[in-house]
Amino acid sequence: MKRRNFLKTTTIATADLVWGAESHANQNTSDQVIDIHQHVNFRKRDNDLFLEHQKLMGIRKTILLPAGTPMNRPSTRLGKGNGLAADVQGTQEAADFVAKFPDSYAFFCNEVPDSDVAVKKIEYWLKRGAIGIGESKFRLEIDSPAMLRMYEVARAFRVPVLMHFQYETYNLGFERFGKILEKFPTVNFIGHAQTWWANISAEHDQKVLYPDTPVVPGGMTDHYLRNYPNMFGDLSAGSGLRAMTRDEEHAAAFLDRHHLKLFYGSDCNDHDGQGEKCSGSQQLAMVRKLVQDPKKRHAILFGNANRVIFGNQD
Repeated sequence: MKRRNFLKTTTIATADLVWGAESHANQNTSDQVIDIHQHVNFRKRDNDLFLEHQKLMGIRKTILLPAGTPMNRPSTRLGKGNGLAADVQGTQEAADFVAKFPDSYAFFCNEVPDSDVAVKKIEYWLKRGAIGIGESKFRLEIDSPAMLRMYEVARAFRVPVLMHFQYETYNLGFERFGKILEKFPTVNFIGHAQTWWANISAEHDQKVLYPDTPVVPGGMTDHYLRNYPNMFGDLSAGSGLRAMTRDEEHAAAFLDRHHLKLFYGSDCNDHDGQGEKCSGSQQLAMVRKLVQDPKKRHAILFGNANRVIFGNQD
């Protein structure tokens, strides 16, 4: 082996050993974890705290989801700007962060879909290293012309789209999303947020964003995951955690049934990276509690994202 290849191999092996030791110390498990849902400067959490947060959770790789350009427009806002702009930074900031930590972080790109420059900006970032679009969090119908243009870009670049579904607030028309999945069969869509997770249950009152009653089998979310190969789920945030804790018996069966369609995500803005304040840490604990088969647990925590989003063989 040439000296430079030996040194490179040795460096990678050493780094893997160090990461493995840290992960085992922090989580008492050898599970590798990809976190598909985090934000730079999330509600003013600075980057040093964010780096420590992900380290404490034992995350191997993190995907950053930026906001679109803040706009004071009725079609895309509730309050000021779009759904993310007040809380997190844009694609440029996510890309800059990833440039500093390319081995541990990757980024999606985002823009207000009905702005005049949306398609050009999305294409610009996809050509410069973004690996997906989202999270899409805008007050637009899911089948509006602006959103259809976003899906068309995703299809052209063969990247996933992460959707924040929230009744009467963001990505309106969840009940019609099957038609989008049929229209764009080569685009992988990732469902997230309150309406996505509340609808694991049938007979759901759409106005209730955080239900805590036992799950009635046969909800729309289960239908989308079961019947559409291009539909996936993001376990992040309080909504994802509530879906696991409201009915653990159902959650265990749900995780088992869809273990090849789910990704771990945190989407938490705490500074702790552990304990009750951190929904991401709690969700990790729930997956490890409810999924006893190590191969299925590995798929949810690492393998699915590695295969579907990063395009790697697990």
